[in-house]
Amino acid sequence: MGAEGSITTVIIAVLGLVGSVLVARISTPRDRPVQERPALERPADEPDEGELKVSPEIWRRFSVLEEKVDHLTAIVEQQKEKVSYLERLLRMAMRIIRRANRRLAAAKEVPEEIPRELVPYSID
Repeated sequence: MGAEGSITTVIIAVLGLVGSVLVARISTPRDRPVQERPALERPADEPDEGELKVSPEIWRRFSVLEEKVDHLTAIVEQQKEKVSYLERLLRMAMRIIRRANRRLAAAKEVPEEIPRELVPYSID
């Protein structure tokens, strides 16, 4: 059963692979050459076969959206810089508190409590 079962499994796997390749080839669109008609037969306002006509209003909306996306991208980049700067400051604050607590512990004083908000920025 061991050798027979593994051979059957391999055959089924190969058939599945061949079947999936065939399905993929059949389902993907093929680039077929567009049959050219003489320019005299086409009316001027009729789009070519395969050519998509888009109104100028839609193009204007696309350009407005692109400008807005560019603007938002710039804002996000600025905010990322601010966040990284603030994270550096929080890590520095955590180092200062730990250093102060070590000095307090060495002087046999009660160390300061570390705020829970700063714990994620601990390097130690």
